[in-house]
Amino acid sequence: MIIVDRALAERAARNKPIRVGLIGAGFQAAGVALQIIRSTPGMTVAAIAARRPDQARACYAQAGVESAGVTNDRRVLEDAIRAGRPMVTEDHAGLAGAAGLDAIVELTGSIDYALEAILAAFSAGKHVLTMNAELDGLVGPLLKVRAGQAGVIYSLSDGDQPGVQMNLFRFVKGIGAQPLLCGNIKGLHDPYRNPATQAAFAAKWGQNPAMVASFADGTKIAFEQAAVANATGMRVARRGMLGPDFSGGEPDAPLTPINQAAEAFAPHLDPARPGLVDYVVGASPAPGVFVLAMHDDARQRRYLDLYKMGKGPIYCFYRPYHLCHFETPGAVARAVLFHDAVLAPAGAPRVGVIAQAKKPLAAGEIIDGLGGFCLYGVAENMEAIMAEDLLPIALAEGARLARPIARDQALTMADVEIPRGRLVDAFYREQQAFFVGRG
Repeated sequence: MIIVDRALAERAARNKPIRVGLIGAGFQAAGVALQIIRSTPGMTVAAIAARRPDQARACYAQAGVESAGVTNDRRVLEDAIRAGRPMVTEDHAGLAGAAGLDAIVELTGSIDYALEAILAAFSAGKHVLTMNAELDGLVGPLLKVRAGQAGVIYSLSDGDQPGVQMNLFRFVKGIGAQPLLCGNIKGLHDPYRNPATQAAFAAKWGQNPAMVASFADGTKIAFEQAAVANATGMRVARRGMLGPDFSGGEPDAPLTPINQAAEAFAPHLDPARPGLVDYVVGASPAPGVFVLAMHDDARQRRYLDLYKMGKGPIYCFYRPYHLCHFETPGAVARAVLFHDAVLAPAGAPRVGVIAQAKKPLAAGEIIDGLGGFCLYGVAENMEAIMAEDLLPIALAEGARLARPIARDQALTMADVEIPRGRLVDAFYREQQAFFVGRG
């Protein structure tokens, strides 16, 4: 937030706040609205789009704004934005394209719905920040191209682990070290978790059980690390990543310090090859992030030793926390005021997230959504995905199985009948065609 805080203070002093439109009104959206409204001078939540207007109004109300109106009329919405009157709408694409907004923050975790809003924002010349690693891990590279064509920023948010990893990656490069691995720290990984097993935890924190299940079953971390890989040019060491588990499968086991846990990756690190993305389970600080990096200057290694980083040549840099919605306003300001993305794909996709079966699946069965009862996602290099025609898990919801699938089997595109008429399928095919020969 250094520099950004002063730039926002200057906008506040001029009474010219950054006007933000939120797409979504769930758990994270409520946090972002609260953070902007109560703690971010120089920025305002001008409007919120949600399928349920009552949820969007609740986002405003819990931040002390009781006067939000409701409209699906584009002209009324734009008049309210100009006048500084908070507004709620069910028209997500209409809000994304509405005049008067500086940026859109997409917070739905959906696929087609989110894609419609993001493309509408690009068409209207709006910067887009998102916490949607699922959509980014599927079609982020082409979204970055579209944003560039529109002259705007497309970026994942700060605060989420991918963005925090990217900040650390940039810092490590800035001190002259070579990043070899970008890592995520998990407390639990069980690919067979589902909305029923995670219902109590979700209820305790007011979250969606399927979303919580996607954290536990590894799907979310696969998407997060795919996003980092596509932003840095890194790869995965193997399908599903290495994921050393220091907990012994026990969530309450003592945590291993991350600089010790990171030693498990040493045999897989090669400075002459692209770096890796990966994760650990049962390490501290949790849920933080880390970067393993090498410094080849003996004089600088002596300084690093003095500064308690060890003798090298490989060092573990880490950040012990990530604060999700607390850090989103800074990401918005970076995009609007400095044209800087926290994290965005750097070119052709390097890593994707494929579907594997949580249980035996029968022919004719309809696949449920991310974090459901049918599938879990694992990260895989794009070369393998293309060569084996593997099914991206973000395309799987609603698909009908053409044949039986064994538990833990990776699905191919030929194993399913994809629903017709979805925007994302056409966009995914366009991405594949666009990057042919560009990888």
